[in-house]
Amino acid sequence: MVGWKSIRRKSKTKSNGKKAPAEEKKHYMEPEYTKVRVVDFDLKDLVSLPTKEIDLNEWLASNTTTFFNLINLQYSTISEFCTGDTCQAMTACNTIYYWYDERGKKTKCTAPQYVDLVMTFVQKLVTDEEIFPTKYGKDFPNSFESLVKKVCRYLFHVLAHIYWAHFKETVALELQGHLNTLYAHFIVFIREFNLVEPKEICIMDDLSEVLCAPLPPHTHNHVTER
Repeated sequence: MVGWKSIRRKSKTKSNGKKAPAEEKKHYMEPEYTKVRVVDFDLKDLVSLPTKEIDLNEWLASNTTTFFNLINLQYSTISEFCTGDTCQAMTACNTIYYWYDERGKKTKCTAPQYVDLVMTFVQKLVTDEEIFPTKYGKDFPNSFESLVKKVCRYLFHVLAHIYWAHFKETVALELQGHLNTLYAHFIVFIREFNLVEPKEICIMDDLSEVLCAPLPPHTHNHVTER
């Protein structure tokens, strides 16, 4: 099955002998941006399993499909800026994500190639009736939870890359409030059901802690819909 692995860059020198550029300032961490959301209620209320009568797998399937669609849409807003020239690797902070195909072959992709592989893989899963059943009474496969975890790891990579490489464009489009809300909602969801190991998402812990904390009433700054 296809997969991914990441490598954190420890060396200050690239393979061509040139020093790697100093880590860029995380503009997405500036208070003027982190305070912008499109909702101000407790996101945990949105992700918690509503009642015991609702099947957990059905809840995970519904939310995972929704996040796939929303993150795909969010990426599409900056996709014209994410090219093989501007994003020669799938990076986020000090991490490069590599793609592994069905034969286990490791491939370093450009960011748009990686995102396309992710979205194609996830689209195939969520539309497969044998994996994400929509008909009443049809059972979920035994591998369902592990597949949901794989999907969530992939989607996190896409969100992390948007923040790391395309936050400036997101602000120019006045979509930072939507991105912040989507990211916080997603992080609260995967934490609620332990879908991604903390070590896999720790590169964005600083942002997660800020965005997942409730905003004080006097700092609410809603995005105006146009």
